[in-house]
Amino acid sequence: MARRSYKTDLGCIACDELTELGAGKSGWLVDNPNLLCAIDTHSLALANRSTILLILSWSESNASRVKIRPELSPIEAEFISAIEWFVLDDVRVVVAGTSCGYVLFFSLCGELIHRQMIYTGRILKLRVRGTKKDLIQDTSSEEFCVIMPGVVARIDGSDIQNMLQKWFEEGHSQFWGQKPKGQDSEDFESQSVKLPYQLWNIGKYGTCADAALTCIMPPPLLENQSSQRYYCAVAVGEDAVISAYRLSENKGRSLVGELLSKVVPAAFSTVASFSKLIWRSEQTSPKKSPKKSDEKPQPFARASPLTCFKDHPRKGEKLTLSPSGTLAAITDSLGRILLLDTQALVVVRLWKVFS
Repeated sequence: MARRSYKTDLGCIACDELTELGAGKSGWLVDNPNLLCAIDTHSLALANRSTILLILSWSESNASRVKIRPELSPIEAEFISAIEWFVLDDVRVVVAGTSCGYVLFFSLCGELIHRQMIYTGRILKLRVRGTKKDLIQDTSSEEFCVIMPGVVARIDGSDIQNMLQKWFEEGHSQFWGQKPKGQDSEDFESQSVKLPYQLWNIGKYGTCADAALTCIMPPPLLENQSSQRYYCAVAVGEDAVISAYRLSENKGRSLVGELLSKVVPAAFSTVASFSKLIWRSEQTSPKKSPKKSDEKPQPFARASPLTCFKDHPRKGEKLTLSPSGTLAAITDSLGRILLLDTQALVVVRLWKVFS
């Protein structure tokens, strides 16, 4: 009787280009901390510190390979630190994050579509997930999150889709890999409007090793009811194994802050008159022309801490969300897996991993 096989041949990714990424060595796909991987339907993206390799339609015999070498800053020793696919309807691109806080959008032909600074620092992870737009209407949208040490940024998927649609309409190649025709990508990059995004500081309990936006939350008590949305962010790290925050789209103050903003200005009324005297004396000095490097980064929106779990010497390492976002699996430095209910913010299961 023939022995039954439980393995299914899905495709082959072997190619000469993999040699540059370390293929052929024992454990090259697992043991190399600089090798990044992102999987899409029948497509694979691999990257090291300076090169991105796209293996498209690997389940077919005529699979295509595209090698991308982004322009990175040698002065700042910039390197690729994260990679992810962005797929929305018929749009499919690959996104890379760098150690200097830039996100780079590439077409399947390897063209640079968009380059934008999010925040100064290393990008740890890029997350793409479908979410509900609000708590009442049963409508959903894609969100793109950038995770950095102590910082999380959110870009609405519709804004990315509009940017990619504009790139396509201005004569560029289609997102499925046809050759470009028309305007150069660098011209588009110089004319394109920056993607709007929200930015939050989630480093109250220390820098995070991983984080994610899990769900939309109801507004807090004693807050003005408005159309703005509130998000729940869960972070893991060295100082706090698990920490959670309520993120507001508003950059304004809380209720207490609003009260202080009405009272405090009255106390500075006398200081204002004195400062005018100093200002008149400073006007005689020559003014310096503003420089582009003096531009301030986007201010943080309001992030309110909800809970924190510290258990030294346990350290949070990685976080993975369920498709619905209601559960999160968290790995720690003690070889445990914690299952977190992201709505109740309670650990409901704990597993120990044996080597």
